[in-house]
Amino acid sequence: MIQNSEVLIVVPAYNEAATIAQVVEGIHQVGFSCVVINDGSIDDTAFIAKEAGANVLTLPFNAGVGGALRCGFRYAVENGFTAVIQCDADGQHSPEEIVRLVEFAEGNRLHLAIGSRFLGDSPFKSSPLRRIPMRLMAKLASRAAGVKITDTSSGFRAIRQPLLSEFAREFPVHYLGDTFDVTIEAAKSGYRIGEMPTTMHERAGGVPSSNVAWSLIYLVRSFLVLLIGPNSRYQLHKNEIE
Repeated sequence: MIQNSEVLIVVPAYNEAATIAQVVEGIHQVGFSCVVINDGSIDDTAFIAKEAGANVLTLPFNAGVGGALRCGFRYAVENGFTAVIQCDADGQHSPEEIVRLVEFAEGNRLHLAIGSRFLGDSPFKSSPLRRIPMRLMAKLASRAAGVKITDTSSGFRAIRQPLLSEFAREFPVHYLGDTFDVTIEAAKSGYRIGEMPTTMHERAGGVPSSNVAWSLIYLVRSFLVLLIGPNSRYQLHKNEIE
């Protein structure tokens, strides 16, 4: 079984001073190390995260979630971690869910494990304007990846080697490319992907980075990309994991 010391929690954060201490402290309470990627914040996110005991990497400008995650993945690989949990900085994910996600990924030998807000009895609700593109994107992703996916935009994921090294090498920075695109590309490359139900709380503070307009625009872009059918940027190294 994978040990806690082999798992790094990567937390991209942009102006999350109101919640970052709570998130870092919760991660430490369940026995994991974390790195906060301060994505060009103009508030006290970096200072508060350090005070809470996190390692903090500060980007000189706002690179977006994809850019922040790629930085975190590279840090994980360079420091010998074999798995990463991607976790939001807004307090929506319970620390206990991190433990469950690690166990789920390990128990099912998954390279990419997604915490889905739309499986089980999750109380997560979204507006109709957000729900429509989310459902359409889930259908598109499921068809393209050949595996049922219900939550293409989840920010709560486990990534294990060798996929972690692929993400560290090349990871998209455009809107939703860090969730929708990489899920499909990883599946097409032969990596094992699965979902487990997860509970998501209301945002404890800060302002969401996504919006309905961008989701609709990206839905059209994603449809065109899938129609063209690009080659995946990732390669499966079968000798590295059974």
